[in-house]
Amino acid sequence: QVQLTEIGGGSVQAGGSMTLSCVASGWTRSYNCMGWFRQVAGKEREGVAVIWAGGETSYADSVKGRFTISQDKVQATLTLQMTSLNPEDTAMYYCATRVGGCSWQTSVYKNWGQGTQVTVSS
Repeated sequence: QVQLTEIGGGSVQAGGSMTLSCVASGWTRSYNCMGWFRQVAGKEREGVAVIWAGGETSYADSVKGRFTISQDKVQATLTLQMTSLNPEDTAMYYCATRVGGCSWQTSVYKNWGQGTQVTVSS
């Protein structure tokens, strides 16, 4: 069973930067996709950025040019660098993995971290 642990999060002022990390352990199978998702209370979880095992990335329109997703396969770590943060980025951020290809559909991801809160104040 894969275990995912998000590290980072907290509070930052608008315009600031923050880096989230997700450490994976207990790999029993290779994965084809890792991703970051976020959820605001009362709203559906949405995709932020995903990265294929080969390194190809994709971003939600709302974060393009501001967020960067990367992976370190040796350390089994997924990172999300966030810049130019604004209050609309406030959410609980989750990392997720799946054996299949990347998708924006949250329902296809079977492995999730516990989440880390990011709060951006104006």
